[in-house]
Amino acid sequence: MAEPVPITKSLDGIMKSLRGTDRIQIGGVFGKWADAVGPNVAAHVRPVRLDQGVLTVESDDAAWATQVKFLSGTIITRLEEVAHVQVERVEVRVARTR
Repeated sequence: MAEPVPITKSLDGIMKSLRGTDRIQIGGVFGKWADAVGPNVAAHVRPVRLDQGVLTVESDDAAWATQVKFLSGTIITRLEEVAHVQVERVEVRVARTR
């Protein structure tokens, strides 16, 4: 009979096989976003998806979206330093207003 496997290990395996991203990476990006980008950016831009090294972020304004595009290299470096997550590129979109 096989030994029980912790659910977190099973979830990591499933997530990695489906998307190439594990829960620790996702938690690092979402949990340390403000630390990585600073409070001003975090107030206007939020991460919405991390999929196979591509981080999708959503901004509340087109001007902030443009700013994040210029800062994407810095954001990638900061996420590596602060959250120990490797992101290959950042895709930016503007949130739809309701």
